[in-house]
Amino acid sequence: MQLTSFTDYGLRALIYMASLPADQMTNISQVTAVYGVSRNHMVKIINQLSREGFVTAVRGKKGGIRLGRPATQIRIGDVVRALEPMALVNCGSESCHIGPACRLRQILNQAVQNFLKELDQYTLADMVKDNAPLYKLLLVE
Repeated sequence: MQLTSFTDYGLRALIYMASLPADQMTNISQVTAVYGVSRNHMVKIINQLSREGFVTAVRGKKGGIRLGRPATQIRIGDVVRALEPMALVNCGSESCHIGPACRLRQILNQAVQNFLKELDQYTLADMVKDNAPLYKLLLVE
């Protein structure tokens, strides 16, 4: 399984925000500069993260973006569920004539559930806590 770049950069953006001091806001330009991703792509990601409640966007001169809740309350599995299309195969009746007898869909669904269950064990706080090398790479003090 491979995550889409949308989910990948969504997780990266959240990790960056989680690495900042709690009262510090950032902006999309800073996030795009850190990861070298297009601004247009990051705007879409941040908008989705905001709709899902992972990010809070504040408008105005002193505005910006920050985590929508504490990093300890944002599970990695929840972010992946919100951003990633999780259907591994297309089992629609038009695309597959063995659907009624196929056992693969059930096996793949169980694998996805186990994958997400594993990710649910970790929060954003786990990604940044006592991670000096990360702070150095992100240029966060």
